[in-house]
Amino acid sequence: MKTRRSVYLDYSATTPTDPRVLEAMLPYFTEAYGNALSIHGFGRKAETAVENARETIARIFNCKPSEVIFTSGGSESDNLAIRGAGLARREAGRHLVTTPVEHSAVSKTIYQMVELMDFTHTVLPVDQYSMVDVGVFANTLTAETTLASVIYANNEVGSINPIPELAEAAHAAGVLLHTDAVQAAGQLNLNVQEIGVDLLSISAHKFYGPKGVGALYCRDGIDLIAHNAGGSHEDYRRAGTHNTPGIVGMAKALELAYAEHDQRIAHYNQLRELLIDQVASHIPGAALTGHPEQRLPSHASFVFDGVDSNQLLMHLDMKGIAVSSASACKTGNPEPSGVLLAMGYDRELAASSLRLSIGQHTTEDDIHYTVTTMADVIKTLRQLKETLSL
Repeated sequence: MKTRRSVYLDYSATTPTDPRVLEAMLPYFTEAYGNALSIHGFGRKAETAVENARETIARIFNCKPSEVIFTSGGSESDNLAIRGAGLARREAGRHLVTTPVEHSAVSKTIYQMVELMDFTHTVLPVDQYSMVDVGVFANTLTAETTLASVIYANNEVGSINPIPELAEAAHAAGVLLHTDAVQAAGQLNLNVQEIGVDLLSISAHKFYGPKGVGALYCRDGIDLIAHNAGGSHEDYRRAGTHNTPGIVGMAKALELAYAEHDQRIAHYNQLRELLIDQVASHIPGAALTGHPEQRLPSHASFVFDGVDSNQLLMHLDMKGIAVSSASACKTGNPEPSGVLLAMGYDRELAASSLRLSIGQHTTEDDIHYTVTTMADVIKTLRQLKETLSL
C-alpha cells in the first residue's frame, strides 16, 4: 500500500520540540526533580536551573532577570499583563486601548474587565493589512488611559505592527504598552530596550520549545495584581510550583532560535516567497492577506474567491496537508475571521481564509506538493459550488 504523504505547514499553531531542547529538559523530570522553592539540595538544584533560564531569557530580552516572569504560556502571560497591570493602576484611570485583531487572550481579558470591573476601552481601527496607525493610536490616548495592548505580529495574517513608534507615543501620554509577541518570538527582535514596550508575552511552543510554559516581561517598577493567589513564586506575581523542565526547555529553545536566527530566517523567507509566488501562479482568485513586506518571515496567508475555508481544510487534511483557516484557536469556527472583517474583507471572502506557515523542516518539495494539491482541491470545490447553485 502506498504511504500517504504528510506535509505540516502549521508552524504558527505549534512547533515540534527541538531534540536539543528535550535533551536539556530530561534531567529535570527524573533526576533534578526538586521543587525550586525547597531549601534542600534537590530544591536548590531546581532553583539554579530556573534562575539560569531566567538569565538566559533576560539576555535575549536585554532586561533584568527580575523582569522575567514565568507562566504557563502566552495566554496566561497576556492575562497577567493586562489584568494585573490594569488592576494595579485602576486608581489612575480605567481606560484601556486595543485593536480588533488581537489574540483572544488579549481581547477577551479586556472585555471581561469592561463587563465586570468597571473599565472602559477603545478598539482602534486597523488598515487593510491589519496594522495600527501611530497617529490614530496617539490621538486615542486620554488622561484616563493607563494601558494599551497591540499585537506585535498578527497570528492570522502575519503583519508586523510598528511597536517602537507605538511605545514612544504611549509613553509620551504616560500609558503602558503591552504587546503579545507570541508569534514574533524566535523571528523578530525581542530587545525590549529597542522596541520600547513595558510588558511582552511569549510562549515556548511557538519556537520549538515545550507546550505549557511561557514568559512575561514586566518592566521594573510596574506593579501587577496576581491573578492566582498562593505562594511566593515569581516574587508573588504568579503563584504555583515552577515547571522546571518547561522553563529550562523554553530558555534553551529561545537561545537556539536567536543563535541560529539568520539561518532560520533565510530559510523561512525563501520558502515563504516561493509559496506566495506559486499560489499566485497556479490558483486563480487567490489573494495574499496581510502586509506584502512587513510580515513574519515564516508566514503566508490567503483568501480564495468562492471557497469555504473549512471545506478546503478538510480536503487538504485528507491529502495529508496540515494548515489552518485562521489562528489555531479559531479553526473549525464557521464564523468568518474577525481579523479579516476588521481589515475590510466582506464576510464571504473572510470565510475563505487559509494560513500556511513555514518551519525549519519545510522543503521546496513540500511547497510544490501543497500548491499543486491546493489548486486541484480549490478547482473541485468551485465546480461543486457552481453545480449546486444551478
